[in-house]
Amino acid sequence: MKPLLLLTALIISSSFGYTQKDTINVLFLGNSYTGVNNLPKMVHDVASSAGTVINYDSNTPGGYTLQLHSTNATSIQKIKAGDLDFVVLQEQSQLPSFPTNQVQTDVYPYAVALNSMINSNNPCAETVFYMTWGRKNGDSGNCPNWPPVCTYDGMDSLLNLRYTTMANANSAILSPVGALWHYLRDNRPDIELYSADESHPSLAGSYAAACSFFSVLTRKDPTLITDDLGLPPHEAEIIRTVAKAVIYDDFVKWNVGSFNPISKLIADTAGNHIVSFTNTSNYSNEFLWDFGDGNTSTDENPNHTYSVPGLFTITLIASNCGNYPDTISINHAVHFSASIHGINYQSNIAIYPNPFSANVYIDVNELVNLKILNATGKFILEIKQFNGGEIDFNDFRKGVYLCLLTNEKGLKYSKKVVKY
Repeated sequence: MKPLLLLTALIISSSFGYTQKDTINVLFLGNSYTGVNNLPKMVHDVASSAGTVINYDSNTPGGYTLQLHSTNATSIQKIKAGDLDFVVLQEQSQLPSFPTNQVQTDVYPYAVALNSMINSNNPCAETVFYMTWGRKNGDSGNCPNWPPVCTYDGMDSLLNLRYTTMANANSAILSPVGALWHYLRDNRPDIELYSADESHPSLAGSYAAACSFFSVLTRKDPTLITDDLGLPPHEAEIIRTVAKAVIYDDFVKWNVGSFNPISKLIADTAGNHIVSFTNTSNYSNEFLWDFGDGNTSTDENPNHTYSVPGLFTITLIASNCGNYPDTISINHAVHFSASIHGINYQSNIAIYPNPFSANVYIDVNELVNLKILNATGKFILEIKQFNGGEIDFNDFRKGVYLCLLTNEKGLKYSKKVVKY
């Protein structure tokens, strides 16, 4: 059993929804779209200006695909090194926009393979798919054989769809750089996002990507960034503001937080004053239970023995490597059998009718202390030196109540009653 002080500390931290580490470790696997302008360092720099340390590593050979990364010794070694919080995956710039059957063969399987490798070697890491953008005037080289990519809008919409599909299929986050670019192209065409080849990013294009990654990796507002990284200040400010609207203000759309722990539990009476707890939480690997009687546990599926009957508030905090704690609390009634310490106490007690509509009669042949608790565990009535009689429930709401009787010897008896 763990001391209750630990639980109190965790409940306080869980109210924030996210336990931010002092530093975030990120591995970027991609190609020249990631390598140009040294995007990983840009992400580090903008994060530093906003008070967050992002350590980064990368492997970004020109033209590389996810398939090549899945067998590349350097990429594999960097994944297996461990101690990563995020791994960013960027596919070759055209492949995800190709016909569906080709994408299903040449892209999706390697997204799955890399994500599986990441999860097996870094249980606490999250995969992030780097959604890239359509070429400035479409993909002229593939246009004759695949008309949907003949225009920017056609190519960009396919990239958006395929990256979203990969993220959803792998329970991963999206860094929607392409969506941010699309908004900027439509609303601020004066900001040039492309380099001269109409494919790779300009400094402004990479800055937009850095703002996107900053937001999804730290879950912070990109307008907190103060480093313009050499851009005209007004241009950098516009990009940060748009990044807030497109990404930070719509995290759910990009799966940010969608795979956070969800705390769930089932409580079953396993025997006399023993309760069996089944943990049904999602996306979690660490657990802290409070059984409501001053005892705690970190077991995944604990059994707990109560020393007294009553209605107890059970609390479970589920987290993923200490991050994203989620809390659930339920009330559970614990009943003892009638025979306590060898005395058949129940033979002296009768509570009727049950269920009832107005009043309850309690017959007991000795003086007891009577307490009545509602479904939330709150004492709503206490009668000391009670020797039996009628209890008026007319002022109480419909629902479940617990009658708890204690005699002068400290023997306890409880019974659940229902008002309809």
